[in-house]
Amino acid sequence: MKFWEWLKGKFGGEAGALGGNLCFEYDEMIADLCFRELAFTSAINLIANAVSKCEIRTFQGNKETKGHEYYLWNYSPNKNQNSTAFIHKLIDTLYRENECLIIEQNQQLLVVDSFTKTEYALYSDVFTDVRIKDFTFDKPFTADEVLYFELGENDTAKVLTAMYGSYQRLLSHSMKSHLKTKGTKGILNYETLPVAGTEQREAFDDLVNNRFKKFMDNGSAILPLGKGQTYEDVSHKPAHNENTRDIRAMIDDISDFTSKAFGIPPAILRGDVQDVSNAVDNLLTFCIDPLTDLLAEEINRKRYKFKGFANGDYLKIDTTTIKHIDILSVAVAIDKLVASGSYSINGIRRLIGEERIDEDWADKHYITKNYIEIEESESLEGGA
Repeated sequence: MKFWEWLKGKFGGEAGALGGNLCFEYDEMIADLCFRELAFTSAINLIANAVSKCEIRTFQGNKETKGHEYYLWNYSPNKNQNSTAFIHKLIDTLYRENECLIIEQNQQLLVVDSFTKTEYALYSDVFTDVRIKDFTFDKPFTADEVLYFELGENDTAKVLTAMYGSYQRLLSHSMKSHLKTKGTKGILNYETLPVAGTEQREAFDDLVNNRFKKFMDNGSAILPLGKGQTYEDVSHKPAHNENTRDIRAMIDDISDFTSKAFGIPPAILRGDVQDVSNAVDNLLTFCIDPLTDLLAEEINRKRYKFKGFANGDYLKIDTTTIKHIDILSVAVAIDKLVASGSYSINGIRRLIGEERIDEDWADKHYITKNYIEIEESESLEGGA
């Protein structure tokens, strides 16, 4: 469910109408909800974007193949989604619900929107009331028929919600204080209040309710007053222009809390550009790699089972495709990898995202004469 649609359900009215004025009408609540949803959604999208860049490689007899299973995971899991949209829904559901269920129907992989899980100690768990969009299956699914992913015992979303609570009042109070110091206050002095229902009273009400507001909202304006009416400005604004650093710092705190809960380096979620390389390495090591291991283990044990594993049939999620590689910046490293015999030409081309060369020599491994066995080096003439 989209954020503004959820708000519409809470307060009524159209989501679009709420979007413009809601922060003013419900400032205490929105100060919390807007920023927590921004941080939470940003973290999920970051992870989903990274995982969707991974190539899901399939193997048969320990040899890489690109058959139906490869096409299913990398291009078209089902009729209505491509692989990127499918992965995004999988990751979003997994982190928001702490679990995600995928079923296969008619050779299509489908992310389930809701279900009921019945757990057993010695038998397969059973999933009922399985619903996808507006369709609910009238049959149960056993654990060995589905892909069931669970992040862990602690629900990340619930933990973050509890943590956000301590910041809600503090953030809304800071926003109120900021608006208060920037606001204008004044006293309208008048001799007598016009009688209700008269033209003079209508003009007085218009002055108080409408004309004063326009006068204060405009940078430069003139407000004509009637006989016996005077206006006195009593605003106590600081001598210097107050900034919003304190509020921004609290928003950054929410982002940092969220990133730590997801295992994301805080600098990445904040959008910092300094030392990005190390931050990305930490992201891959502590967030993406564990997640893809979780996904691959469940897929392999359910879709290939032990028989496939014993025959060398399995699936691997390749996270090396996540980082963008500038060929010129890694040219020396590429030369060393080829010269040492570590990678073939096609192996290197895979790493840098290029298409393989359909030639036998491109799959061979080469080594320069600079690399010899230690025993051979002892027979060489010369010395230090």
